[in-house]
Amino acid sequence: MATAAARKKEVTRDLDHCDIPYYVSEFVEREVGNDYDSLRKLDDLIDKLSENKKQLEEQVLTVSSEVPKKIQNALKNAEDSKKSLSRLLEEETLLSDSINSHLLKAQPWMEDLDVLISQVEEIERHLSYLKWISRIEELSDSIQQYLMTNNVPEAASTLAFMAELDIKLQESSCSHLLAFVRSTVKFWHKILKDKLSSDFEEVLTQLRWPFVGPPQSQAFGLAAPASAPDVYNNLEMLFCQLLKLQTSDELLTKPKQLPEKYSLPPSPPIILPIQIMLNPLQKRFKYHFTGNKQTNVLNKPEWYLTQVLMWIGNHAKFLDDKIQPILDKAGSSVNAGLEFSRALVMLILEKLAADIPCLLYDDTLFCHLVDEVLLFERELYSVHGYLSSFPSCMHILSEESCFQRWLTVEKKFALQKMDSMLSSEAAWISQYKDITDVDEMKVPDCAETFMTLLLVITDRYKNLPTASRKLQFLALQKELVDDFRIRLTQVMKEETRASLGFRYCAILNAVNYIATVLADWADNVFFLQLQQAELEVRAESNAVSKLQLGQLASMESSVFDEMINLLERLKHDMLTRQVDHVFREVKDAAKLYKKERWLSLPSQAEQAVMSLSSTACPMLLTLRDRLLQLEQQLCHSLFKIFWQMLAEKVDIYIYQEIIMANHFNEGGAAQLQFDMSRNLFPLFSHYCKRPENYFKHIKEA
Repeated sequence: MATAAARKKEVTRDLDHCDIPYYVSEFVEREVGNDYDSLRKLDDLIDKLSENKKQLEEQVLTVSSEVPKKIQNALKNAEDSKKSLSRLLEEETLLSDSINSHLLKAQPWMEDLDVLISQVEEIERHLSYLKWISRIEELSDSIQQYLMTNNVPEAASTLAFMAELDIKLQESSCSHLLAFVRSTVKFWHKILKDKLSSDFEEVLTQLRWPFVGPPQSQAFGLAAPASAPDVYNNLEMLFCQLLKLQTSDELLTKPKQLPEKYSLPPSPPIILPIQIMLNPLQKRFKYHFTGNKQTNVLNKPEWYLTQVLMWIGNHAKFLDDKIQPILDKAGSSVNAGLEFSRALVMLILEKLAADIPCLLYDDTLFCHLVDEVLLFERELYSVHGYLSSFPSCMHILSEESCFQRWLTVEKKFALQKMDSMLSSEAAWISQYKDITDVDEMKVPDCAETFMTLLLVITDRYKNLPTASRKLQFLALQKELVDDFRIRLTQVMKEETRASLGFRYCAILNAVNYIATVLADWADNVFFLQLQQAELEVRAESNAVSKLQLGQLASMESSVFDEMINLLERLKHDMLTRQVDHVFREVKDAAKLYKKERWLSLPSQAEQAVMSLSSTACPMLLTLRDRLLQLEQQLCHSLFKIFWQMLAEKVDIYIYQEIIMANHFNEGGAAQLQFDMSRNLFPLFSHYCKRPENYFKHIKEA
């Protein structure tokens, strides 16, 4: 390799001083090199090169003959294009001059034409305006003609059509036209409404409407049953005609609305015939429950709430049997009973909105009002099928100042109730102590009363209209649970010296019961919905970590988890204290058993019958007595945890302090096995099938 490189350098250096091109000398070097025998291939090489040269010459001749032709054609095309472009430019110039000249001549015509077009458009607008006026006047004349011929149904239909035209014209800027249409609609609406209302009220009077007595005592119908079909036909006819006035009535009448702070859901106006049917009841309500009447007192909200429920109940059958078929026949989707209830409930809402500010800071009156409203709501929904999408009393109670007061009062009375239940003489006694089947949880009265209190609070707020309000009540419930847990802890600390006593066990049962009930509630649909709402609120506020959000979303945790964990910790601490107490007693009773002379005991063959070691008796008696005592005082689930924890401690103690700490002869080993398998293990056989499995160290030793 080095020789070849050197040779190449020499060739290069020599070539610098010769006339032979470098690529030629390189070609010769590559084909011949220093091998002189390869010179024989020169003839073939020359022939090959000659052939290549010939081919290249032919290609050059071919290209040199074709390229001029292509260039010539391209030049010709370019010349043609240039001429064509010049011609087009000349034509464009001529045409542009012609157009400009034409525009100059036509400019005066265009100005005149614009004026004419503007005039035509203005005339068309005037014509359209006049057509609308003419149309309204025609409809107005038609209504007049129908009324003159006493054709009220057609008059009502025509008015409904006119009201629809009024709605279509709302986007128009013709204020005078709009005012004309509206005034015309208003004029005829008043005439028709007055006439139909008068006739309708007369028919209702014949039906003895409204019904003030219970459904059983109603004689709705007529004094003369023979005329009933005619009256009911008139009722249906007038009801349908009044329905036709609904559109115009909504245009002209703005329904009463409570302030926005109450956040009432949007709802359509009450249909006109139902409004007329409600007039006498509304008058009675306002007469009795507004002003200075003796029936209008703040401390008796149940009077007007009960009255409204009675009215709804008294008229339900008539509305279902007589009015609903008319609505169905007319193609209306309105439910007569619900529409009637909705209108009466609005009276209640107006009354509550007026009364609540007057009693907001009187705890007794306010609490009584809330109680009565909740009872009213419960009956309204459960008995009369009121819909949650309608405005309700809960919207009034959800108003900020009222709601905060409600929360405050609810907490105050709950704390008072907790004070009384814990100070009661029967606080730690189970109501069902004499009924074995019912008293499995051995729940003390205070714990059961407390959970009933929480359940009642849930029932009170579960119909609130918004999730945010429900979550505030849920927070109150959590606060009450934590407060009750702290109170139980305080009482427990007073009883620490008597950790096996009745009251200490009752506290432990209470803690276990509350934790169990809260865990059950966590799977309730209502609280699952609140959990979802809480998840959304926390996600928006970034109040929790992504891990916690994930746990909430996957339902791994619940709204009561924090409370349950605290209660479980308290339960575990109390159980541990009980187990430690019993275990200390067992250790004290086992001192003599520990000192037994295991190495010198007689063998099994030397004894006629094996018997329990006398030193083991105190230990086993202590175990038996405490197990029996706590089995009676603790609920089953707690006692199961207790005896298993105790068994584990006893197992380790005997294994370490007796088996591992002593030497045994054959008799000692047999005696220990007899004491354990025939005496210790059977003590726990009441609680499981194989107690020896809970004494693994002893069993294996």
